[in-house]
Amino acid sequence: GDPTKRTPADNQTVRNVFVIGPDKKIKLVLVYPMTTGRNFDEVLRVIDSLQLTAKHKVATPVNWKQGEDVIIAGSVSDEEAKKQYPQGWKAPKPYIRIVPQPRT
Repeated sequence: GDPTKRTPADNQTVRNVFVIGPDKKIKLVLVYPMTTGRNFDEVLRVIDSLQLTAKHKVATPVNWKQGEDVIIAGSVSDEEAKKQYPQGWKAPKPYIRIVPQPRT
């Protein structure tokens, strides 16, 4: 069609957020439709999580915020976890080992 007759509704633009790590690899892609605003607090939360999990063998749970408990990564054996977290952990399920957030 004629590009001079197009409207924003015709274009259906999207807005993307890319987070690129120090290794120059894409760590996160968020795609928002034009009808949905971007959540900058969520972008910052994800960056905090990516930085933490790059330094420590942990995972961050849903709705995690800086300073809250984290989960020991599944790739970490119990023996290795005992060395890293001698104070122990809470385990509501055998594969969920919860510890305080490590200091960065």
